[in-house]
Amino acid sequence: MRSIAFFNNKGGVGKTSLVYHLAWMYAELGLSVVATDLDPQANLTSMFLNEDRLEQLWPDGQHSQTIFGAVQPLLEGTGDISAPHVEDISANLGLLVGDLALSASEDELNSQWPDCLDRKPRAFRVLSAFWRLIERAAASRNADLVLVDVGPNLGAINRASLIAAEHVVIPVAPDVYSLQGLKNLGPTLRRWRTEWSERQARNPVEGLSVPLGRMEPAGYVVMQHAVRLDRPVKAYDRWMTRIPRVYREAVLAISTTDSPHAVAEDPHCLAALKHYRSLMPLAQEAHKPMFFLRAAEGAIGGHAQAVLDCYHDFRSLAQSIAQHIQFP
Repeated sequence: MRSIAFFNNKGGVGKTSLVYHLAWMYAELGLSVVATDLDPQANLTSMFLNEDRLEQLWPDGQHSQTIFGAVQPLLEGTGDISAPHVEDISANLGLLVGDLALSASEDELNSQWPDCLDRKPRAFRVLSAFWRLIERAAASRNADLVLVDVGPNLGAINRASLIAAEHVVIPVAPDVYSLQGLKNLGPTLRRWRTEWSERQARNPVEGLSVPLGRMEPAGYVVMQHAVRLDRPVKAYDRWMTRIPRVYREAVLAISTTDSPHAVAEDPHCLAALKHYRSLMPLAQEAHKPMFFLRAAEGAIGGHAQAVLDCYHDFRSLAQSIAQHIQFP
């Protein structure tokens, strides 16, 4: 099982939509996939499930079938994590259901971080909780890939989520905010990797599965850029030319003397995805990915070609990510 987190502390770049569509695409390609919603906003869950099902999963009181419900006994001190519920989406695709209540775990995850240095067993149980849920969910479905969606911040929930990921894919938008996000994100990932390495070696709980905290950058995806005649419009192109250098300096911490001036020439660019504005409303109403839309759902005329283009874009991206993480 390989775990990939999708993360940028700049929100609004299309991260959740990216995870959703890649989960479907990898399932389409024959892999067993578990999509994991560790963003307290639970937007990924709402993309997969309709409101009637959400109401069943989020009743008043206990949310036993969500990620928060699985870690709640541990957070409240009444036990360890419970067996995770994996929602069936398709034969090859399952979902670890998100929960707005997950935000209540922030303080506990934050307070237990320094206690790992003192070899306190509870600290390691708490910090490894998300990883152990992912591990059990993947085993229950014999999963090849786990795709993890996290929130756009540098808080304790994301830290605990990202140490559970072997690889990190970074969605970026061609704007000044995303470039600043890269500058914040790169040093933070390196610091978390170093700090978890120091803590991991102090685990006193025999047999407790703890994450390795690799968080290796797999590359970046340029999201939602506008194109005209198959070229980025001028306003976007200004920022796109800066992405390769900033990614190398901030995320990889390497020299930029030989960095390319275009994302198309950058080996760290996994893809540059167009903004499928016309398809997304149709996909949201149909509760399916854009590349599975059919004529009955409004994919006619120009939309039909856009669906085909979208399929090829996401298939190429899925293959590019697999190549970068050396996944056969």
